[in-house]
Amino acid sequence: MPKPDIHPEWYPEAKVYCNGEFVMTVGSTQPEIHVDVWSGNHPFYTGTQKIIDTEGRVERFMRKYGMSDTQSKK
Repeated sequence: MPKPDIHPEWYPEAKVYCNGEFVMTVGSTQPEIHVDVWSGNHPFYTGTQKIIDTEGRVERFMRKYGMSDTQSKK
């Protein structure tokens, strides 16, 4: 049994909103949760994440470990 008057109120059906739209229901100590990003619109989870290659790091890695197309053609 939890001790009386020391625990926050639990909301088993707390609603999560992202950009004003209802997203899901979770258990929380807040009745409503407003978030900017969730797994439904985050690029990593939606598969739209783009890798930014700064200063040719990918090409340098490929050359270093012999995975470049130019070396395999030689």
